[in-house]
Amino acid sequence: MTFLSQLRAGAWLSRDRVTSYAGILLALEIVVTAFFVLGTHGKIVELGGDVTTDFASFYAAGKLAAEGTPALAYDQPSHLQAIRDATGPTVDHLYFYYPPVFLLVCVVLAHLPYLTAFYAFLAATFVPYLIVGRKVLGESGALGWLLVLASPAVYWAGGLGQNSFLTAALFGGALLLVDRRPFVAGLVFGLLCYKPHFGLLIPVALAAGGHWRAFTGAAVSVAALVALSLLIFGRETWDVYLGLTGSVPGRYEHGDIDLAAFVTPFGGARLVDIPVAASYGIQIVMALVAAVAVGYVWRRRASLPLRAATLCAGVLVAVPVGLMYDMLISAVAIFWLIRAARDTGYAPWEKLALAAIFIVPLLSRWPAGVPLHFPLGPLASVALLAVAVLHARRELAGGAARRIA
Repeated sequence: MTFLSQLRAGAWLSRDRVTSYAGILLALEIVVTAFFVLGTHGKIVELGGDVTTDFASFYAAGKLAAEGTPALAYDQPSHLQAIRDATGPTVDHLYFYYPPVFLLVCVVLAHLPYLTAFYAFLAATFVPYLIVGRKVLGESGALGWLLVLASPAVYWAGGLGQNSFLTAALFGGALLLVDRRPFVAGLVFGLLCYKPHFGLLIPVALAAGGHWRAFTGAAVSVAALVALSLLIFGRETWDVYLGLTGSVPGRYEHGDIDLAAFVTPFGGARLVDIPVAASYGIQIVMALVAAVAVGYVWRRRASLPLRAATLCAGVLVAVPVGLMYDMLISAVAIFWLIRAARDTGYAPWEKLALAAIFIVPLLSRWPAGVPLHFPLGPLASVALLAVAVLHARRELAGGAARRIA
């Protein structure tokens, strides 16, 4: 077998080799994480000011809510001061644009000391991700653990104190339940309303697949969380939040958020200096493509792993804002595709494509923190959706051929 044919078939990615590679990748990520932890505490070079993680934004918002002023979580001077009170006097502002339903989580964390809250939040969200990821893979032994742990997006989510562990766990958990316990699956889907743009394709999938009980469960869940947040934080907090949403695009359109960290079509377009209006046009087209892809796969009732993979892969194609740590959802899509391949096998180049996409969060921004000015993340998001749809079409064509025979 020639080198090219080996790459095409993915024969070199045997189970033993994948286990070894995942172990090496995990070890590398642990070393890099330790380096950054030491660096942020000034143990490697002297720092010019205070540094912190994205979690400080959540904690500060929770502190303001716990003090009886939840609307101030959306007031930039008040929020910045709360961040500095918790971390250091020279920390830059980390904005808080989450709806008040996320304050229900933040206000609980605010009753703990800052570092305790940081580690408690990571543990409380990482463990469900780990459980769901292994359940999706259906792998026992070392391979199951290593693949779930070694995703480079884990490194970004943990290091930055982001909520993407929770997002990935909710997506994966709801999809595991959608056929067996549809109403409960809908309740889980509804919990994603703290990151509402990530739910853009969920109604498309549920409606196309005729999962009306899940659709109802999601509506009940969202309504309950919104009502609870209104009861606890008041209508004023929601009014302030809704009034702030119009200013959010300005934060990411012109690079206030590092464009090299984006993994969406909009971010990729802006990274290569396509004008804002044209970048939104590209994003709208790709969102429609993702919606059609998800609707097609769910309408045709492909197997659960392929429906789930298509929905997870479609998320970062459909939304304008998604960063490297959000590729945990892409990792979950890859896990679903690996599971699907046990029944259908891999298409030519599919193994290589999945392996390449899996490590993209590590490559799109070098471990030293130097951004790669090439839209690698956005291209990987689009490629993953294409792999999922093509795999689903192959499965559906095979089923049709068997029925004809």
